[in-house]
Amino acid sequence: MAKRQRPTDGTPADDFVENIVDIDVSTEMEGSFLEYAYSVIYSRALPDARDGLKPVQRRILYMMSEMGLRPEKGHVKSARVVGEVMGKLHPHGDSAIYDTMVRMAQDWTLRLPLIDGHGNFGSLDDGPAAPRYTEARLAAAALELTGNLDENVVDFVPNYDNQMMQPSVLPAAYPNLLVNGASGIAVGMATNMAPHNLGEVIAAAQYLITNPHATLEDIMAYVPGPDLPSGGRIVGLQGIRDAYANGRGSFKTRAKMTVEQLTPRRVGLVVTELPYLVGPEKVREKLKDALNNNKIVGIADFIDLSDLKNGLRLVIELKNGFNPAAVMEQLYRYTPLEESFGINNVCLVDGQPQTLGLLPLLQVFVTHRIDVVRRRTAFRLGKKQDRLHLVEGLLIAIVDIDEVIQIIRSSDEVAAARERLMAIYDLSEIQANYILDLQLRQLTRFSMVKLEAERDDLRREIASLEAILGSEELLRQLVTDELGEVAGKYATPRRTVLLESEALAPSVAKALAAGPAGKAAPLALEIADDPCWVLLSATGQIARTSTADPLVESGGRSKHDVFSSVLQTSARSEIGALTSLGRMLRLQVVDMPVLPPTAALPNLAGGVAAKDFITLTKGETLVGFMPLDAVFAVGTAAGVVKRVTPEYPLNRDDWEYIALKPKDFVVGAGVSTDDDDLVFITQGAQLLRYSAANVRPQGRTAGGMAGIKLAAGDQVISFNVVSPNDPDAVVVTISGGQDALPGTPQGSAKVTALSEYPAKGRATGGVRAHRFLKGEDALLAAWAGHGPAKSSSSTGVARALPVEHGHRDGSGVALGASIDLIGPSLTGSTSAEAGTAATGPGSTTGAADGMPSTHSAPPAPTVDPAPIPASTQEAFELPSD
Repeated sequence: MAKRQRPTDGTPADDFVENIVDIDVSTEMEGSFLEYAYSVIYSRALPDARDGLKPVQRRILYMMSEMGLRPEKGHVKSARVVGEVMGKLHPHGDSAIYDTMVRMAQDWTLRLPLIDGHGNFGSLDDGPAAPRYTEARLAAAALELTGNLDENVVDFVPNYDNQMMQPSVLPAAYPNLLVNGASGIAVGMATNMAPHNLGEVIAAAQYLITNPHATLEDIMAYVPGPDLPSGGRIVGLQGIRDAYANGRGSFKTRAKMTVEQLTPRRVGLVVTELPYLVGPEKVREKLKDALNNNKIVGIADFIDLSDLKNGLRLVIELKNGFNPAAVMEQLYRYTPLEESFGINNVCLVDGQPQTLGLLPLLQVFVTHRIDVVRRRTAFRLGKKQDRLHLVEGLLIAIVDIDEVIQIIRSSDEVAAARERLMAIYDLSEIQANYILDLQLRQLTRFSMVKLEAERDDLRREIASLEAILGSEELLRQLVTDELGEVAGKYATPRRTVLLESEALAPSVAKALAAGPAGKAAPLALEIADDPCWVLLSATGQIARTSTADPLVESGGRSKHDVFSSVLQTSARSEIGALTSLGRMLRLQVVDMPVLPPTAALPNLAGGVAAKDFITLTKGETLVGFMPLDAVFAVGTAAGVVKRVTPEYPLNRDDWEYIALKPKDFVVGAGVSTDDDDLVFITQGAQLLRYSAANVRPQGRTAGGMAGIKLAAGDQVISFNVVSPNDPDAVVVTISGGQDALPGTPQGSAKVTALSEYPAKGRATGGVRAHRFLKGEDALLAAWAGHGPAKSSSSTGVARALPVEHGHRDGSGVALGASIDLIGPSLTGSTSAEAGTAATGPGSTTGAADGMPSTHSAPPAPTVDPAPIPASTQEAFELPSD
């Protein structure tokens, strides 16, 4: 048949009938928009309050369950899952389906991921790979949402083309909407729900099942607040209470940030947890913008050290001299390290969008779950009853199975056989059909005993199921028990810390206390030039205090807390560090690690090792700290003395303060005036004391002058600056054998008043300070200065010292325990070879364990007396008066 040609001149065809319908545009637009809005609200954007899923999420999980993608099975291509969902259930774009699928696999998005992804499923800063590259299967927790779908627990509805059926809601064995939260934008409304801890939510649901009239306060005892997948801190709980009460509220989330000593000279802020859905790259970009706009100052560098093994670790390195707490507040203000989360609990309840608080959300879930368990129980009851009916009929027939077979064989047709069986054995039609459908080979597995046992089991199960359906209490108890099983499988500890208000942060609390009328005072951005003490421990740890005087007369002693040098100064000043090889290094006090304030002795375990803070050469050790504006005296192992004038180069950070001869080294130093005495003690037990006025100050390049005349083979082991007017000044000497085996009883100890030793001329041999007993041939340690009540050691172990003061040329009292030598004897060794210095009696180390019994803060600036030389690991204990 030839096709009729349409006119080409624009005239209508002969059979054309014109039909123009007038439609009001506003009415058409209104109707079309309402239809679109309805579709978005009910079919796209809002989750159902019962299972907490949007339609596309529900369809993905259902289709993956139908495909058999269980946790114990292998992964399949994500593109295959997307294609199945799009073709059978969700006639929308594949990108929307895949994006939803990716979100359900991200453990930083959902508190309990529902899909086990394999491949690149993206990160907080990057998107996922294409679906052809990634693979997926159901996570174990998803089975709790899709379980029992084949037991008529929920209603099924047709799909978009009426060719398949899909569940209108999933059974949901736990409150998924509260656990994983939700977000979506519809027309005229939106939802944004925070994730919660599974164990807490299930505990609240169990309490609500047991106590249907529970109040919101009762429920909040179990669910105090959201539990975000990324952890962090939630600051301000009032907004959470508002959201739990009426469905709307907001709270602030903060990163977990701590102050750490990154290097011996650099402090930094380390971020290990970020706010919800904030990525490191976003933090970097906002931080860069804030630095460029001068909104944040005091930051030297930003380093991302995150990896799969250690997790998130962002290091924000601070410039020296800036207050970490103040910089932290700036970061919270100008970067995503603090974000706001607005709760808007909009969801579908019976097909209608509603805004629900915490209690109604749990009530909707509990009602749904009780209905699911009731329908499941009724379904199982029907299955058991049907099976029991068949078993009872088979039991009737199997008693006379030969006659049953004969009846069937003698019947002309199936209907006649069915009628005869029903009439003879009083069977129902279902029972008769079951017998007729049996194959002869099936008769081999039937026996009276087994059938009777199955019948009894079925009757017991039916009675149990009927009891559950007949008792609301048993039904609720079953739901409670099943919730407990889910919590036992998947509950994890809380990740997010809840803070009532910002004032709970230590830095803010301090500012609040300092501010007028209860208002927070702004934190000082730069560290103030407050008084402090710089400390060097006997174990070589360096630190500074944050208080004016750390040497309080209270507290115990810990390792590293024996001070070998203490200098009073201020936080932003410069000091000098003296080394054993005659070098002085300029140090910024603000660069040193600061110890937290404490009412007891500061613990120098929080400091850094001197060798890490100061560049030392091989065989060089740190002697102590000195102010840069005071004359100080030093003594060397070769008996050289020098008083150094404070004239140092301004353009250098290190210089020599004494010109040492080969193999000589500094053994002690101290701030000195003309009124002080200088005291040398040698290994051969000679002591020389004379006035510092006999040593004129010299420039830093001078080599000093003769301080003490040494006998052949002798060397200085102690040099101290002592006030001659101190009535408590003592000399402590510890003798022993240089060749004694470690751990064997060694030598003796003697305490003598310094006044027992007469002043002699400079460069003389001095007087005898200790008479050696049998087995003793040298002093292992010695010290002169203010006598303390007690003394301790680098290990915190004290040793008893003689009660009575001995004569200057007398022998010591045998030690109660051995002196553990660290290295070789002092003969022919440097202070570095001798090991770690131990604090001697009289060091300013605290009243309880090593501080002078009548301690008073020395005038600033000053330095603590030099310690016992580094020949022993143990220090000793002087008796109290």
